Amino acid sequence: MTDTAAHRIDVHFHFLPQRYMREEHERITNYSHNIGGAALLQWTPERALEEMDRYGIAAAIGSVSTPGVWFGDIVAARRLAREWNEQAAAMVRDYPGRFGFFAVVAPPDVEGALREIEYALDTLKADGIGLLSNYDGKMLGDPAFEPVFEELNRRKALVYVHPTVQACTANLIAGLLPQTIEFPLDTTRTITSLLFTGTLTRHPEVRFIFSHGGGTVPFLSERICNIDRLPQAAQRNPRGSNFELKKLYYDCANAVSAPALAALLAFVPRSHILFGSDYPFVSAAHSVEGLARYELDAASRTAIERGNALALFPRLGT
Repeated sequence: MTDTAAHRIDVHFHFLPQRYMREEHERITNYSHNIGGAALLQWTPERALEEMDRYGIAAAIGSVSTPGVWFGDIVAARRLAREWNEQAAAMVRDYPGRFGFFAVVAPPDVEGALREIEYALDTLKADGIGLLSNYDGKMLGDPAFEPVFEELNRRKALVYVHPTVQACTANLIAGLLPQTIEFPLDTTRTITSLLFTGTLTRHPEVRFIFSHGGGTVPFLSERICNIDRLPQAAQRNPRGSNFELKKLYYDCANAVSAPALAALLAFVPRSHILFGSDYPFVSAAHSVEGLARYELDAASRTAIERGNALALFPRLGT
């Protein structure tokens, strides 16, 4: 399916700049799926634009995919984050109106993360900050990351969260790629962590976007909201868990089957669902064609494919 009417805004789109890939290709290609590792090494902005033009994507907000830049080495994490962010900013400058980016940081290095947030947002003019669902097994609601969220809340930042895997769950089923079920499950874990610890309530100005339709959150929301019965729940989330979950944003990458879309549409307002492709790990055709098959009224389709993202990234409308 080719769509020449470029209107979509893709919020789940990965940048794989060559310098970053040369250094990290072994780790990155271990996570690849649907395309070979060699194809990832050949990623270029020009190939990305070809994919965008083929499937009617007017603009894409780039982010780093798992495994990101944190491998336990503070010096390396700071260098990798700075290099990736500067290369992403260069793409935005080189192709006006076509790209944005979520700057990568490494929250276990709190000092470095705060420094990179300042540089990325103030100097590079990043559209937001990109995080992974866990670092060293700690979910995002862990108190260790509180200073990072305090700063993101102060800045009213957009925060894009991409899943990764836990070391303890990556090989529970021998031979099964972890992204098959562990990615959506880790997204569910980190959202529940942010909710359970009151992080979402303490930092109401942070606008979160979660990948893959929120993992299993739409289906499990009733069970997750049972935490409202626990002691101190009312203090942590005075307006209730359901309120906090529904104010989050969710992209539809790898969540465009009829059951997945039905659950997501029943769970959150249409205004909080965003188009995402997961390119280059998945062709943009998957999301475009999945949404096309699903019965939606014209206003909802336009909102999901463009309008909702435009409300978050108004500069892309000029």
